[in-house]
Amino acid sequence: MSLLKTNVITSVKYLRSFSVLCRKSNQDHHLKKCPILFNTQRWLFWERHRKGGYDTTIKTSNWEHLKNGLVELKHELKLFAKELKELYDMDPLLIARPGEIDLLWCFNSPTVLEKFVTTCDSDHGEGYSSCTLEMSPAGRALFHGYLDTRVPKDGRIKKAGYCAMRSKMQRKSFKRASTFDWHLYNTLVLKVRGDGRAYLLNISTEGYYDITWNDIYHYILYTRGGPYWQVAKIPFSKFVLGSKGRLQDKQTRMRFDKVTHFGISCGDKIVGKFNLEIEYVGLEFDPTHDEEFAYEMYKTDKYIVAV
Repeated sequence: MSLLKTNVITSVKYLRSFSVLCRKSNQDHHLKKCPILFNTQRWLFWERHRKGGYDTTIKTSNWEHLKNGLVELKHELKLFAKELKELYDMDPLLIARPGEIDLLWCFNSPTVLEKFVTTCDSDHGEGYSSCTLEMSPAGRALFHGYLDTRVPKDGRIKKAGYCAMRSKMQRKSFKRASTFDWHLYNTLVLKVRGDGRAYLLNISTEGYYDITWNDIYHYILYTRGGPYWQVAKIPFSKFVLGSKGRLQDKQTRMRFDKVTHFGISCGDKIVGKFNLEIEYVGLEFDPTHDEEFAYEMYKTDKYIVAV
């Protein structure tokens, strides 16, 4: 019995060194020692990477890191001084006035666009779509590109066709991670000019544990098209929880003090060009809206997981 227990512990330790394992029992010398039979299956213990294996970081040497750090030191010290001043003033926003829109991003200069990044399936060799975020002739942000649903013939990709823009991670001084705090508001406000397509609004609430790294709240933004601007007001209670593109059966309301990213994606399976012009993204407190969450909270048994 002690030998069996030792072999099982050794096998588990070996398997935990991988995020996803698909192995046969007759191909692993660790499992041959153990009399317990393991079939070919997907062993998922933990997520190794926040990006799901999509490593887009630029590898630089230690010397380059040192030079870049010295260049950014002056800027980081200014941010630190600003934080100390705000802490000394102690003048937080305690009440959101009804009817007033507090702007998060007003896209009236190219410097605001630097706070966002764009991605598409072609960036990772998983499709042929393309997109970019730049200033429009009217002096606003223009998220445009070409959506292509062709699937690469590599035998690995099954679906393709998406383009997205997302805000960068909030950072305090010296690159400390931070989050948005939207607990005073209950409505998201956007002023856009679209092309008639349906876009997906995404609000990320990444947590500390790996199971919450991909928690994103979604809602569909329908655009009218044409030359006129439209103002869309969407209550936060209407956003639905999803993870890795799949809606979750067990829904929970959004944590407004743990918002990490905001983004817009295009993936309506319509091949062709798309154009979405954005003037601003803001928040509003609507006193007439008292709904906390619009969807049912399913109660599941404790032994049911991954829902």
